[in-house]
Amino acid sequence: MPLIPEEPQIHESAQGPRATPASGRTAPTPRPVPGPRPAAPSRPGRPGPLRPAPPVQRTPRDAAAQPGPSGPAAGAAAPAAPQIQLIPASAEGALDAAEEAVDLLLESGRAPGDVLVITTGEQHPWAAHELSFGETSYWAQHDAGDDVFYTDATVADRLASRPVVVVAVNGGAEAAAASALSSAHSRATALLIVCGDPQRINSVLGTSV
Repeated sequence: MPLIPEEPQIHESAQGPRATPASGRTAPTPRPVPGPRPAAPSRPGRPGPLRPAPPVQRTPRDAAAQPGPSGPAAGAAAPAAPQIQLIPASAEGALDAAEEAVDLLLESGRAPGDVLVITTGEQHPWAAHELSFGETSYWAQHDAGDDVFYTDATVADRLASRPVVVVAVNGGAEAAAASALSSAHSRATALLIVCGDPQRINSVLGTSV
């Protein structure tokens, strides 16, 4: 309960002797010095100031309930496997199906540099054209990563990772197809699209990926 501050009191002794009035009247009797006032009772319905509650202390049980790293692998999530999409096509139509898949990817907002196309048989015409200027110029475009890059299974191990890899199973030996699919799967970070005969692709995917 707050205390009411006392009013300053001045004692008679501190004021010095009183002068005797010229009229001859006796000086008035000094008033008694009042003591400290009692604290006024608080009014009903008006509580005094409240003291703030102390902060809540965390118990060991509360600390144990807080989420935290569970081990050395808690901060490093394992890389997710790419989604695999199969587009049925014959060996002769696999390259056209791959081209259509690339067009759809670009129309949906994928950047050209996100896409890599691998053929298992005959080279894509773009790859054959660029290789005619020399391998240095050809691989410089791959390293720049500014456009869709077309290549074949024989050099798949040299390829860098890209978000989307499209494989056209347009011929070639079974081993070449298996190698191309395995390399494509390890280099695709988001999506792997395989165009070709479903039966052949499933048998290869089951043994190589």
